Amino acid sequence: MGKYFGTDGFRGEANKGLTADHAYKIGRFLGWYYGREGKKARIVIGKDTRRSSYMFEYSLVGGIVASGADAYLMHVTTTPSVAYIARVDEFDCGIMISASHNPFYDNGIKLINGKGEKMDEGTIAEVEKYLDGEFEVPFAHRENIGCTIDYVSGRNRYIGYLISLGVYSFRGITVALDCANGASWNIAKAVFDALGAKTLVINNHPDGLNINNNAGSTHIEGLQKFVVENGCDVGFAYDGDADRCLCVDEKGNVITGDHILYIYGSYMKDRDKLVGNKVVTTVMSNFGLYKAFDELGIGYEKTKVGDKYVYENMKENGYGIGGEQSGHIIFSKYASTGDGILTSLKMMQVMIGRKKKMSELSEGFTMYPQVLENVRVADKKAAQEDEDVVKAVRQVADTLGDTGRILVRESGTEPVVRVMVEAESAEVCRQMVDLVVNTMKAKGHSIEA
Repeated sequence: MGKYFGTDGFRGEANKGLTADHAYKIGRFLGWYYGREGKKARIVIGKDTRRSSYMFEYSLVGGIVASGADAYLMHVTTTPSVAYIARVDEFDCGIMISASHNPFYDNGIKLINGKGEKMDEGTIAEVEKYLDGEFEVPFAHRENIGCTIDYVSGRNRYIGYLISLGVYSFRGITVALDCANGASWNIAKAVFDALGAKTLVINNHPDGLNINNNAGSTHIEGLQKFVVENGCDVGFAYDGDADRCLCVDEKGNVITGDHILYIYGSYMKDRDKLVGNKVVTTVMSNFGLYKAFDELGIGYEKTKVGDKYVYENMKENGYGIGGEQSGHIIFSKYASTGDGILTSLKMMQVMIGRKKKMSELSEGFTMYPQVLENVRVADKKAAQEDEDVVKAVRQVADTLGDTGRILVRESGTEPVVRVMVEAESAEVCRQMVDLVVNTMKAKGHSIEA
């Protein structure tokens, strides 16, 4: 991770951590960088519903055209739609303005390459050098100044693409959608309606301030209640930029990203379409998922936390499905990034194809209880490598054996070490976490009061 850009773009509170000046300079760099060999660069931009997204959009456009590139505006749309259009319409790069599941006062700038993938680290390093004033880029003049093009047609074409992926008619099925007052509000219902579902939608009235506010995949309790009260067959919740999806079954139970990996992974295996007989997960996937995969004879990869690392593993090995417990699910045959609406369509495909309710599809997977504690420390490396801490972690691992697991990892953004245990009971989880955390504190690594 760089000085400004993390695994999911440049993110911060609008006009504090991330300013309009940052956006202008990013636009200046990209407009110059992709047009520096004398061609007219083309850059496509999308944004979510945050009030500050308009400010960042105009700032980016100002920088892009000042450097001689053309800016194509998809307006309010999802992150995966920008990735899709950047790829199929052969743009030099794409930009998504969003802070995903964060509150409205945060925002972010995500950079996407011409293949619809997250921007490579080398290019991002150059962006950061320019932000720090290490070099200058020239302005365009006269007829070489760029222009702005309304590109809402790109969003409409993406909607058409999603509709084309509907294998079955949804007629006779009642579907609830929670759009988080975010980017999916004007896309998701159109797709489900076109495929014949009776579509009921909540949190689809964005006002610039209510994105993710007690809504969407990070506040799924509202959708749980709505599904039960309205007798829906299934519900889907997206986050602010709709690259995540969590489900709710007809009984109101949450279907996590791990459930989705289990449901679709087993569906692919049964049809002999699970490439390499493997599903790509992160180290934070639930222990119960691995037990379920073992029962089915499905292999798995474990990457670092972040859909970026999931995609890299999938691309390198040609795997078809991977994702995170949070609902970032990647179907590599259809998309180069997590796509919440696509994920919900694939879940509908399994329900209809197997002729089962969502609750029945998840029956073979039992989530293990989990306890996670964050310990603020003076030195993350020292805390993890302390001899007594290492001994405590080993003791927990030996005690759990094949009935659970412990994971100790450092935060990439905070002075925090995360201690997570999964076991067959919450009581055992708590005991094992306490053993490690108390050892850290006893050795003086904790800086908490």
